[in-house]
Amino acid sequence: MKSESSIEQPHGNAPSQKPKDHHGHGHSQNHGKPKKPNPLKWPVLLILLAGVGFWIFRMVTHALHYQETDDAYVVGHIHQISPRVEGMVTKVLVKDNQLVKAGDALVCIDGQEYEIGLQKARAELAHSQADEAKARAAQEQAKAQLTQTQTEVQQAESRVAQAAAQLQVAKADLGRNARLYSVDSKAVAKADVDVTKGKYDADEAAMNGAKANLESAKAAVSVAEAAVDSAGAQLAAAQATVQTNEAAVKDAERLLSYTTISAPASGRVGNKNVEPGNRVQAGQALMALAEPDVWVIANFKETQLTHMHEGQRVELDIDAFPDHKFSGHLESIAPASGAQFALLPPDNATGNFTKVVQRVPVKVVFDAESVRGYEDRLRPGLSVVVNVAIRE
Repeated sequence: MKSESSIEQPHGNAPSQKPKDHHGHGHSQNHGKPKKPNPLKWPVLLILLAGVGFWIFRMVTHALHYQETDDAYVVGHIHQISPRVEGMVTKVLVKDNQLVKAGDALVCIDGQEYEIGLQKARAELAHSQADEAKARAAQEQAKAQLTQTQTEVQQAESRVAQAAAQLQVAKADLGRNARLYSVDSKAVAKADVDVTKGKYDADEAAMNGAKANLESAKAAVSVAEAAVDSAGAQLAAAQATVQTNEAAVKDAERLLSYTTISAPASGRVGNKNVEPGNRVQAGQALMALAEPDVWVIANFKETQLTHMHEGQRVELDIDAFPDHKFSGHLESIAPASGAQFALLPPDNATGNFTKVVQRVPVKVVFDAESVRGYEDRLRPGLSVVVNVAIRE
């Protein structure tokens, strides 16, 4: 039996044992072989660097030539449809999101009580028109009576003038006969003097009677004029009543017409919250009507407005249509910042002022060609990214 020291060692040309790891497994020695270089490494790196450079170039160029904001939305005319009169809804003639034209009936309200009101107003108008006709006839009669009395005055004045002339003749005859009788009693008889005296007295009495008739005729004229004035006042009152009743009829017709609610413009119905049988009040919101004509309101920072002006070209990206590029132009800039139009504008004189960059609404109008085919797809409220070309 051989001892451990006498065990033969392997020869120098025999393969040496592989070192073992802590698990007893051997691992190969590859330190002597160099790795081969990857032929795609530098081209890929160059492409990436070129892409990054191009992206940086685009960003810088875009920043120099455009002002961008994503605080922008499609807006349009939205009409809140509400009744002008109260009543029970009998018909709802439209559905949700339905397209309607201007003048189309939307909702019908029970109009029976308004029809009754119209009939009453028409009856009162007819009664007042009859009173007006009576007052007009009375005025015409008073005018005719006035004309007659004026004619009588003229006749009385003529009789007075005639009586005055006769009295003048009688007075001359009486004077002449009296002188002849006093100078030569044989020239004129006493009877002739008495006759001329009697004629003078008769003519004087006729003169007094004519004057009395004239005064009576003048008094009748005054009475007739007062009657004409009274008839005119009655006619004016009747005419005023007729005008009031005509206005009442028009108002009743207006209220009756309000029982049918019509579309104020062409558009699409939305937010409908009315059904037949509902009792509605005047001013109550029943639905909304959005017109197809839309535009964009973009809220730019005040620092972005330096080079903005009306007419500049605008590029529009609408989130709902990512595959289509819209274009337009800057139509106008709001006269104040959005904060000034708020319900409670900020008060900066409070002592705790903190400067905040303000935003100003800018109106952008679509180019007709860019929205072709999308006229009925654009909706108020859609989000938009706006780029205004401040340098072409």
